[in-house]
Amino acid sequence: MATDRPGLGPAFPRVPALSLGSWNTWDRMEFGDAVALIARAAELGHAFFDVAHYDMGPHAEGSTTDQIFGRAVREAGLAREDWLYCGKLWLWDYPNVGFAQQMNTSLDRVGVESADLVVVGDYFGEVDLERVVADVAEQIDAGRFRAWGVNNWRIDDLRKAFDIARKRGLAPPVFAQLKYGLARRSMAEGEFYAPLFASGQLALQASDIFEGGLLVGNLKPNRKIGADVGGIREKIADAWPAVQKIAAELDASPAQLGIAFCLANPATANVLVGVSRQAQLEDNAGAIALLDRVGADRIRELAKELWLDREVAADGTW
Repeated sequence: MATDRPGLGPAFPRVPALSLGSWNTWDRMEFGDAVALIARAAELGHAFFDVAHYDMGPHAEGSTTDQIFGRAVREAGLAREDWLYCGKLWLWDYPNVGFAQQMNTSLDRVGVESADLVVVGDYFGEVDLERVVADVAEQIDAGRFRAWGVNNWRIDDLRKAFDIARKRGLAPPVFAQLKYGLARRSMAEGEFYAPLFASGQLALQASDIFEGGLLVGNLKPNRKIGADVGGIREKIADAWPAVQKIAAELDASPAQLGIAFCLANPATANVLVGVSRQAQLEDNAGAIALLDRVGADRIRELAKELWLDREVAADGTW
């Protein structure tokens, strides 16, 4: 069954198949619609929310999406124990703005005492990994969250983080949030990350799966979207007709095809999606039934020609 996912580490052996993201999401909706969407996500069993404070580096946008989410989840009537909250720790101005300060700000803006998990974000240049691992452990000990993952890290740095955690008896990262989907597979399925997933040392959280909307037919996105690693975005846009054709053959929507493809990988714990309408949520949730109906092998076979980043570095270097 598609609902049997690997989880995000020992502390979270079962997680919803879908995680709803906050970037360019809650601040693009009417407040009442946000409340209804959160309530419906809980009804469908997908009350997992990736909520970040976008205030640093390339994400210094002055967004209030996290504050809106905090108000909306309370208005929706969800008890804190009934939803999972994955936060973000940014490395753009680290350690000048440390993890304790970032967590204080983020938790205050959402209006809760703790997160469940965090993702330590991507970066350019060199990072003091000894300090990162120690500072994450300090926040875990303080009860701010229970487990952590990484976002598109270079594989050498990830391996160093594992080594540091092991030698110092500290918590290692247990999942990786990677750009992954029909068109981008090299990092998640390549020679560097795939063995970590296969061994169970890491779980995969798929993100940016629709390439900012290109793979669901929004060929001219009117909002900021994720980085174009490898410069292949034009090729991805050109693949839209093929995505439509495969989805139609499976009697599914393009979004369901994209999500089902990610879930067809046994390493995938869940898929991070950005939905701003309830109809999108309902459609996305249908991907689980699609995977159960069609099967992973057929979906991967039909989608094999959509893998467009074969020549892009798989080790996380840009």
